[in-house]
Amino acid sequence: LAGAPAKNATVALSEEEIREQVRREVHQEAYAAGHAEGLAAGRMEAEAAGREEALRLAAAMESLEQCIAELERSVADDLLALGDEIARQVVRQTVAVKPDLVLGVIREALDQLPMLHAAIRLNPEDASLVRLRAGDQLSHAGHRIHEDPKLKRGDVVIEAGGSHLDASLATRWRRTVEA
Repeated sequence: LAGAPAKNATVALSEEEIREQVRREVHQEAYAAGHAEGLAAGRMEAEAAGREEALRLAAAMESLEQCIAELERSVADDLLALGDEIARQVVRQTVAVKPDLVLGVIREALDQLPMLHAAIRLNPEDASLVRLRAGDQLSHAGHRIHEDPKLKRGDVVIEAGGSHLDASLATRWRRTVEA
C-alpha cells in the first residue's frame, strides 16, 4: 500500500507535467501566431506608409522640378534682358565714339528706297557730322538733311515719295532681336 500512493503521486505529477507541457505548447503556438500576425500587420502598415511617403516624395520632386524650370526661365529672361541692355549701351557708346557709323546707316537706308530726293531726319549732332562728311554728296543726289531734336544719336529716319523708313536705333535693335 505504501507503493500505491507513490504511484498515484507519479501519475498526478505526470498529469501536471503534461498540463504544463500542453500549456507551454499552446503558449508557444499562440506566441508564434501572434508574432506572425503582428509581423504581417506591421509589414502591411509599413508598405502603406511607404507608398504614402513615396507619393509625397514624388509630389515634392515634381514641385521642385517646376520651381527649377521656372527659375531657369526667369534666369534666361533676365540674362537676355541684361545682354540686350548691355548691347544697347555698347551700340550707343559706339555711335557716340564713332559717329561715322550713321553714314553707313544712311547709305543702307537710301539703297532700300527706289526714290531720289529723300528727306533724311537726324539728331542735330549727327546732322552736323553728316553735313560735314557727306553733305555735298547727299545734296548732289537730291537728298536733304533735316535736324530732328526728338531723335537720339544714331537714329535715322528717311522719307522719299510715299515711303517712310525708320532706321532708328530702337527699330534696328528690335529687328535684330526679333531675327
